[in-house]
Amino acid sequence: MSFKDDIIADINTVYMNVEEFGSPHSIEGGKPITCVFDDEALRERQAGQEIGVAEAVVLLFAKTSELPPKKPAGSHFNVDGREYLIADWSEDLGVSQITLNQVVSM
Repeated sequence: MSFKDDIIADINTVYMNVEEFGSPHSIEGGKPITCVFDDEALRERQAGQEIGVAEAVVLLFAKTSELPPKKPAGSHFNVDGREYLIADWSEDLGVSQITLNQVVSM
């Protein structure tokens, strides 16, 4: 087994495991899939950035194969019935990392 195979196995058995990190969420109105929301990684990515409007920002990880086709930044994206705007969507080793914004009224 190669290192890449080990990483993919870890993604499937640990990281995307609902008993470890993941939790089920409906994406785009479909059946629930396992997702991971990572606030700590998001804070690291935003370090030093000032945001002019209040936003609810979410960093979502999910298996690329379980998600709908990749959408560009600025597209609408529904998670559990809540609408977000895609800020960034990247894919690596079968896992998609999606940064989502939702403007919050104050």
